[in-house]
Amino acid sequence: MAGRGTDPDRITAWRPEVKGVTEVFHAHFTHHAYPMHVHDTWTLLIVDEGAVRYDLERHEHGTPLGTVSLLPPGVPHNGSAATPDGFRKRVLYLEASADGPLDTSLVGAAADSPDLVDPLLRHRIGQLHTALGRPGDELEAAARLALVGERLRERLRPASGDPLRPAPDGRVADQLRQLLDARVVDGVGLEEAARLLGVHPAHLVRSFSAAYGIAPHQYLMARRVDRARRLLLSGRAAGEVAADVGFYDQSHLTRHFKRVVGVPPGRYARPEGSPRP
Repeated sequence: MAGRGTDPDRITAWRPEVKGVTEVFHAHFTHHAYPMHVHDTWTLLIVDEGAVRYDLERHEHGTPLGTVSLLPPGVPHNGSAATPDGFRKRVLYLEASADGPLDTSLVGAAADSPDLVDPLLRHRIGQLHTALGRPGDELEAAARLALVGERLRERLRPASGDPLRPAPDGRVADQLRQLLDARVVDGVGLEEAARLLGVHPAHLVRSFSAAYGIAPHQYLMARRVDRARRLLLSGRAAGEVAADVGFYDQSHLTRHFKRVVGVPPGRYARPEGSPRP
């Protein structure tokens, strides 16, 4: 992750290990104005402070707080602050390919209506940004990306003819649970799981969540926490346990362990035979 903080305009950018996302870009601009330019990716933009104005297809658009903007690949656009204090934004650049979150058949619909007022979509995009910023939570990020892509396709459906989403499937949910149980330590990517089970990633996430009341990434992390508990009680150090049960590092273990158990790993383990309060 790279950043720059020596002037009023600040940026942070990185490429996560999540298929379909080519770049995550966070910026606070007070003076910078984008000239007309073009991307070969989809630009998914939310503004956290201030507002942005831009021209797309010779029409002026804006992104006030609460709006989601989806700028299609290959279509020139510019951008500048619409308020005196500038703006703070978060952007995802998404692959434009047949197997990406959005394909190029949706370019026309997005160019016609790039700004979407959709609180649920905006909330999901915020959750996705959070997951993308945490190493080790790639399964969560991929699941959230799948749901964001599905929501975007639904919003563009009147022009695209995208089919209705299928109902959750308990059989598919059970198959994913078996796959996660078999690969607790090694883990499994969402794209790989969807390919093995022959379904769309978003359908896989919704089916599992509907069947078990928990998202696939939450289930996997809970299984890893259970294994960590047993190893910690046997006297193993948290740093060793993290790698042995599949966490990215000790801080990754600590974050999920505390969320599930209520205390960090260091406060959980006691010498063998010592009573617990």
